[in-house]
Amino acid sequence: MTAFDTTSTSAADLTQEATAFAEDFTRLRTEIGRVIVGQERVVEGVLTAIIAGGNVLLEGVPGLGKTELVKTLSRALTLDFKRIQFTPDLMPADIIGTNVLTGAGEGGGGYSFDFRRGPIFTQLLLADEINRATPKTQSALLETMQEGSVTAAGQTYILQQPFFVLATQNPIEQEGTYPLPEAQLDRFMLKLDVPFLSRAELNEVIRRTTLQAPVEIAPVLDGPRILALRETLRKVVVAEPMQDYAVRLVLATHPASEFASESVRRYVKFGASPRATQTLIRAARVRALVAGRAHVAFEDVRHFAIESLGHRVLLNYDGQADNVRVADLVRDLAKTLPEAG
Repeated sequence: MTAFDTTSTSAADLTQEATAFAEDFTRLRTEIGRVIVGQERVVEGVLTAIIAGGNVLLEGVPGLGKTELVKTLSRALTLDFKRIQFTPDLMPADIIGTNVLTGAGEGGGGYSFDFRRGPIFTQLLLADEINRATPKTQSALLETMQEGSVTAAGQTYILQQPFFVLATQNPIEQEGTYPLPEAQLDRFMLKLDVPFLSRAELNEVIRRTTLQAPVEIAPVLDGPRILALRETLRKVVVAEPMQDYAVRLVLATHPASEFASESVRRYVKFGASPRATQTLIRAARVRALVAGRAHVAFEDVRHFAIESLGHRVLLNYDGQADNVRVADLVRDLAKTLPEAG
C-alpha cells in the first residue's frame, strides 16, 4: 500500500523521468558550483526547496555568500528575479505596492486609483536581511509565501508560478535585528545555516574572485521545466511506513507526545507544525529522485530533518536558560526514533 497512486505511470516511464530529474538537478548544482565555493549542503537544500515549491531562509553572519548564492541561482534559472533590501524603515507598501491617484486624460472623466505593483510581483524574490525590518513589514510576505497571491485594497492578485521566496537573515543576536514571527518561520520550507568557510575554501574564493575573470552562468532551467519537475515529484512512491515515520518524527518534537524524548519534554515549549510533516515528505521525494530512486527511503526522510524541523520548534524557559540547541534535539530524535512504529 502506498500513500500515492502511481498506476497511471508505468515503471519504465517513471524511471526515465527520475533519470531526467536527477540530470537536471545535477546540472543546476554544478552550474552554481562554478561560482559558490563549498556550501554543498546549503546549495542542495536551496535547490531541493525550489523544485519542491518551498521557500528558504538562509542564516549566517555577513559575508558568507548568502546573497551571492541567490543571485547566482537567479542567473541559472530563466525566471523573473527581484531583490528587496530589508531595512528598519521599509514599509509593507514598499513590498506589495500601493494605489496611486491618477488624473484624467485629455478626455476628462475625473480621477481614479491605479495599483502600482511592488517588487513582490516576480517569480524569484530575494528578501535580503529580512530580519532587519520590523515585524509589521515582515508580515507583508505571509499571504504570498503560503498562497502565492497578494491582496491589496480588497483586490487579490495571483502571482505567476513558479514563485518562491529566498530570504537571508543575520543571527538574531546581532544588533539591529528583529526575530521573525513563528507564523512566518513556519512558512519557510527549510532554514539553512550557512557555515564559515575552511582554509582551502577561502583560498579558492580568493582565486575565483580576485585572480580570475568573473564566471558567466548559463541558464539551466526555466519556469515550465520546474513545474514539470514538480509533477514528477508527485509520482514518487511514499510507502506507509515512510509516511508514518515522518509523522512520528514531527510528533516527537512535542513534549506531550508519546514519542518525545526526555530532552524534548524538559526543554521544548511547542513542537513543529503539520507543515513540517509535509516538508519532510517533499524533501524526501527530491532526495530519492536525485539518488535515482522512484521511492522514498527512511534516510531520505531523515536527511533534512534539522532544516525542516529546527525553526519550527520553540524552546521553553529552561531550554533558553541552558542554551539548548534545537538542532541537537532534532538530530538526537532522528538518530533514536525507531523506523518501525
